Amino acid sequence: MSRRGWLLFVAMSIIWGTPYLFIRVAVRQIDPATLIFFRTAPATLLLLPLAVHRKALVGLLIRWRWIAVFTVIEFAIPWYFVSRAEIHLTSSLTGLLIASVPLTGAVIYRTLGYEKFDRRRVFGLLVGFAGVAALVGVDVRGAQVGSVLEVLIPAVGYALGPLIIARKLDDLDGIGVVAFSLGMASVLYAPYALTHLPSAVSTSTVVSVICLIVFCTALGFVLFFALTVEVGPARSTVITYVNPAVALLLGVVVLNERITLGMVVGFPMILLGSWLATATTDPVPEPGHSPLTAEPPTG
Repeated sequence: MSRRGWLLFVAMSIIWGTPYLFIRVAVRQIDPATLIFFRTAPATLLLLPLAVHRKALVGLLIRWRWIAVFTVIEFAIPWYFVSRAEIHLTSSLTGLLIASVPLTGAVIYRTLGYEKFDRRRVFGLLVGFAGVAALVGVDVRGAQVGSVLEVLIPAVGYALGPLIIARKLDDLDGIGVVAFSLGMASVLYAPYALTHLPSAVSTSTVVSVICLIVFCTALGFVLFFALTVEVGPARSTVITYVNPAVALLLGVVVLNERITLGMVVGFPMILLGSWLATATTDPVPEPGHSPLTAEPPTG
């Protein structure tokens, strides 16, 4: 991998490992649905000039129905439930639970007939889901079970999103699709958000929202597309395995969250299981040139 590829890889590993920290801080004072509007509307305005410059908006209106489906599955629903879950779960635990996305994707693609499982992949699924069970069983108290289930909803959405891109939107420019999708999400949440504004916010909340907008969303997608072009879709998805480790580290260092026995036991099992379950073939059927076909979760 080139020096530029490594720099992009490190940058993306950090950038998409941080949303869980910023969300955890923001939802202390901002309603989850309002937070999504604050995140998507400004990010849309930041990405639109680039999309116009690249002529990336051409052809989007013809496919608006599938872009709407992608918006709901990849942004509107997952980001809402991740934010809701982090009201009760630590940022590190949420990030580690999201690490189960490759496992979820493997099961979904197998169910839809896009995958064939050999013994290695079945073993990987067993190990990975055992890791999730260890993580949840040790770290989650009874009152948090509902929040854990809320995190599983984004895991399904993040697994289905690239499939929609690969099957229905692969010939479109990724920057245009994301800008259009974020705009759709902001319009969807605007009526609620504008009538449920926070009465007061702290400096840390404002900084967290700005970081979610600029770094985790707008800059994050631009750099991810650049990474995919530089190293290819297969290599770019490796950041999916690094992001949760970054989320864990930031949660411990910045928010003083504890490293628990469940994390020590469960996280390595999730990573190993994900690698075994997905390493043999590309989980997205017949992907084309669009960087979005390799899009990992962003929280």
